Amino acid sequence: MEQSDELTQLRNRVRVLEERIQGLRASRRILMNLITAQEREKRARIQRLEQENTRLQQQSTRYAKAVLERNIRIIRLEQALQRPGSQEDIS
Repeated sequence: MEQSDELTQLRNRVRVLEERIQGLRASRRILMNLITAQEREKRARIQRLEQENTRLQQQSTRYAKAVLERNIRIIRLEQALQRPGSQEDIS
């Protein structure tokens, strides 16, 4: 009888351990899916930020060029005003 009780306990223990293994496998799958989703979101966010950075750099370049062109025009106008008798249109 003792052997039978021990065998029953061992079988119960094996069943419990198998259930725990199944639970761990499910948890692992869930965690892997979450990690995959986070990586996908991270890549998408990085891509959006890189696009925004490119857009801002282009906007900054256009602004700098416009400021430079206006400064050149201002300098040319100032030089034209400093010349005696100069009334020509500088563009």
